[in-house]
Formats: sequence, C-alpha cells, structure tokens
Amino acid sequence: MDRETRAFAEQHFRDLGGQLYGGGGQAPSGVAFIKEPATFSYADFVKAFLLPNRPCVFSSAFTENWGSRRRWVTPEGKPDFEYLLQKYGPNKKGRGRHGVLQSGGHRERHLSRIFVDEQTLLEAQRDSSAEDLGDVFTLPVYFSSDWLNEFWDALDVDDYRFVYAGPPGTWSPFHADIFRSFSWSANICGRKKWLFFPPGQEEALRDCHGSLPYDVTSPKLLDTRLHPMLQHSSPPLEVTQEAGEVVFVPSGWHHQVHNLDDTISINHNWVNGCNLANMWHFLQQELRAVQQEVHEWRDSMPDWHHHCQVIMRSCSGINFEEFYHFLKVIAERRLLVLGQGSEAAQEENIGLGLGFQQAAFDVGRLAEVLASMVIHPDFQRVDTSTFSPGPEELLCQLQDAVAATTTL
Repeated sequence: MDRETRAFAEQHFRDLGGQLYGGGGQAPSGVAFIKEPATFSYADFVKAFLLPNRPCVFSSAFTENWGSRRRWVTPEGKPDFEYLLQKYGPNKKGRGRHGVLQSGGHRERHLSRIFVDEQTLLEAQRDSSAEDLGDVFTLPVYFSSDWLNEFWDALDVDDYRFVYAGPPGTWSPFHADIFRSFSWSANICGRKKWLFFPPGQEEALRDCHGSLPYDVTSPKLLDTRLHPMLQHSSPPLEVTQEAGEVVFVPSGWHHQVHNLDDTISINHNWVNGCNLANMWHFLQQELRAVQQEVHEWRDSMPDWHHHCQVIMRSCSGINFEEFYHFLKVIAERRLLVLGQGSEAAQEENIGLGLGFQQAAFDVGRLAEVLASMVIHPDFQRVDTSTFSPGPEELLCQLQDAVAATTTL
C-alpha cells in the first residue's frame, strides 16, 4: 500500500462514520472482469473493489504461471486425479480428521490435505514439502493482506486455505463466508456458476420462520406463503467462472456456487483491516444468538457468561477471548513494522509482504475495533488477567502508533 492509497482508505472509513462496512448502498449491475495483470495495481483493487466491497473476476492471465494449472490438469483440461493421487494420496500423507489426508512437518503456503475420491469434494490445504514451494500457486498481491491465515499460521494449528473439487452438478448451498471474511477462489480447471446477493438482499429470501434458504434455485422460493418477503427480492448477480479465472467474494455477500464441469479450485478465506469491523460485528451477533438460546438457564447456571463463550466458540470457531488474541498477534506484528521506521520497513518487512503505509493503515483499523471491544460488557466479563499485554495496554500502544504515523 502506498501513501496515497492509505489516505484514500482512511478517508473511506472516516466517511462511513461508524456504519457497517459494505453493508448497504446500491447493488452493482454486474461483476467487473479484470483482464490484464500489468495494468491493474494493488491500489486499483483497493479503490475499486476492496473498499466498495464489490465482487470482481480476474482473468486466467493472473494464474497462467501457477504450477497447479500445469500439473493438476490433463491435456484435455480435466482434473488429473492420477497425479493428485500420486502426489497427495494415502501413500504420501497420513489419514487426518474427517477422512482428510494430511501431512505433518514444516508448513508452507501449499496443499496438505486432500480427499482422493473424484466424486466427492476435495478439500486441501498446503503442501508441507519445502522443495515444492511455488509449484502450486503464487498468492496474488491483491489478497496478500491476509490476517486470518497469518494468525492461524502463527498458532500452527489450522488455517482457512482450501482446495475444492467436484463433478458437474455438485454445488455449495447458499451462505456467507465464515466470520464475514473475504474470499477468493481460483479455478484450476473446470467452470463454476456463481449466484451473488449483496449484503441485506438475503433478508427478502427468508421463509416465514425466519430461516434462509438452502438452495436459492429451488422452486419452493416461489411460494409466497412460505417466503412472504419474496416480492422485495432482487435477482442475483450471476457469474460463470472459467478455468484459470479468480473470483473475489466481498465481505458479507451471500452466494451459491455450482460446478458446471469436473472442477478443482483453490480457495482462501481472509480478513484484514477493511473487513475487521464486520468480523467483530458478526461475533457480537453470534454471542447474542447463543445468549438467547440459553437465556432460561441464566439464573441457575454458574458462570453463565463463560459458558456462553464456550458454546459460541464451539458453534462459530472463535469467541471473544480468541478474537482478542487474534487482534494481538496482528497488532504486535504491525507495531514491529512501524518500529523499524518507514524506510527500513519498506525494505525489510518481516516477511509479510507489508510496507510501512500498509502497517500504519492496519494499526488504525485495529485500534478502532479494539476500542469498541474493551468497552463491550461481555468482553469485560472475560478474565483478561493473564493476557500480556492486557487489552487496555495494547490499545494505548495502538493509539500512540496511530498518532505517531498520522502525518507519515
């Protein structure tokens, strides 16, 4: 991120005035197609898609040098399952949880888990083999500010990088991505049809019980007795994603995806300073939902608030305590970049692909969300006595850094 892009992004969030990012406004009439890598910069992506929270499609030119597009695909453009079985099959990896094959050892930015049945969904992460580095894909610069996977990499436990595969007719049901994250999805081979609904449009699809549909193409949605708000709905934005193309899915957009061919795709969920407040808002909603479900036991259950956090983590994968540690890990890394000084940080940025201006922007977004978090009554009930640094101390560090970098 350069200085001008940082200033543009910071002004964007000031203009929001505390409103939820990407949560309203006029829906776009279509999905933009980005053709040439040489003419499309990171700043272009931030201004045209990341900040407005709009989807786009990157052409196959952005992935033409990926090893997976050569090695995972037959000359006919079909998945090369013989190669995948040889490379990632049971003789190469140990059997992991949920029937997934996984490897151990040093973790790199590649695939490490994969199903081997071509008629089921392939789900994979990164190959742990160091000699294969760069042989699967190269992370596009547009998606390089990825706090979610940066945090999980630091824990060395899990991550939000996947490979999906399926034959024609398989599909993923109507959903918005976890934690209201962004996501990107690159087709290694095959085609997909995407149905996109901007934030808020999904409300018109709820049934008379308040539930969202599983399949937005089902004829049942035409039953106005079952879906009384249907007359207020708008048709989805429809995209056909070709082999090699990359789809950017904005924060909070509900979508449904259909495989039109035998398809393999690499997918990442990611969070950064742009949608961090959305993640925080989502977690508050999740906690309120848990509290409503177990409200009748509030007076009889010792440590009711603690149990709500436990249930929330079981259902959502994270609770307020873990969210604080997520903020802390990212904050400490950004403060380290800023502590190096602008020139040093631009030359040597602790391997994160970050420059000084990006780190300064990130610190501002972290400070804003943490300031909201420390005054939240449910977070105040979390035992933070063993946290180092404590939330208030970390917030002071962030606010001092924001003040120090305001004119830089």
